Amino acid sequence: MVNEEMSALPRVGIDATALLGQPTGVGVFTRELVRALAERNHVSLSAFAVSWRRRGELVGKVPASVSLEQRAMPARPLKALWARSELPSIESFVADLDVVHGTNFTVPPARRSGRVVTVHDLTCLRYPEMCQRDTLRYPALIKRALRHGAIVHTPSAYVANEVCEYFGVGHDRVVAIHSGVPTAPAPDYQAARALLGDAWPYVISIATAEPRKDLPGLITGFDRVADDDKDLRLVLVGPQGWGSPALERAMDSVRHRDRIMQTGFVADATLAALIEGARVLAYPSIYEGFGFPPLSAMALGVPVVATKAGSLDEVVGGAALMVSVGDSEALSEALMVAARDEAQRSILIAAGYARVQDFSWDSTAASMEQLYRRAAAQ
Repeated sequence: MVNEEMSALPRVGIDATALLGQPTGVGVFTRELVRALAERNHVSLSAFAVSWRRRGELVGKVPASVSLEQRAMPARPLKALWARSELPSIESFVADLDVVHGTNFTVPPARRSGRVVTVHDLTCLRYPEMCQRDTLRYPALIKRALRHGAIVHTPSAYVANEVCEYFGVGHDRVVAIHSGVPTAPAPDYQAARALLGDAWPYVISIATAEPRKDLPGLITGFDRVADDDKDLRLVLVGPQGWGSPALERAMDSVRHRDRIMQTGFVADATLAALIEGARVLAYPSIYEGFGFPPLSAMALGVPVVATKAGSLDEVVGGAALMVSVGDSEALSEALMVAARDEAQRSILIAAGYARVQDFSWDSTAASMEQLYRRAAAQ
């Protein structure tokens, strides 16, 4: 009876390559979605990695109920082939699928399976100067997926509207489904204290050092705050990236470099403790398709200062102090208010707690299951 019920479930293959190595925003989305789908048990789920040698690293990164049976998928030659061809298909590597879900802008060709592709943002079209070569290939891959019947999933209505506009497709082909709040493990306070030393109170930023995150602008804004607040620090959490040289130049140009700390990548439990201990989360992006850090901060009772960039207004829903992109003076003022005005902090904290109730991974998974059924029926 159990086998009959399982065989009737949509068989979904999900690209989990983003779970290999240090997790990015795409990795967080993939991890949380796979976990929520497995808990609901309304689809028969397989996870695969486009990798020749590292696919075995998925063991332990996905729930035990998720199948990891696949043939080796050499990343570089496959990506080159998929950019211009419908061969080889996903069925050559993962058997018995009704739907294949490409979680990172590209979806493998399929002979029999329906296709869903997640487009997290359109930085590649909106700000190509802020992209590297691999990212600039995304528009062609998205166009190819659309030509072959893929349904596009986006994490926000903002990005869904952009996809319709830039690719000339109807809203029936593009479905916006919000992500949930990243699951926070038990905070590792000891690791956070060892990392911070006496760097308290502090503003926290969580971002890879890349131009889109405008960390140089944050440093400039914080420098003005530090003139007035003699104790406040700035803690930059996140790995080095191709924006690191510009970040270093900005740090060399400010008056209070000694009050700015870079932690690099940290484990999730350490990150939870760092967020919880912060006075403010600063998120001064130039463009965002969703934005996990503001939701993580709100869930832990930390006020948020963010830019009116891309989907951020849609995500924070009035529960943060919002400033215009590039307005360093307004950013400084908002940081000062969020860090020092106790009445305003109380309002922001309460609003943040209320806002995160609207974001559930179970709800995300339920909506994605409906999307998979639609794709399988095409």
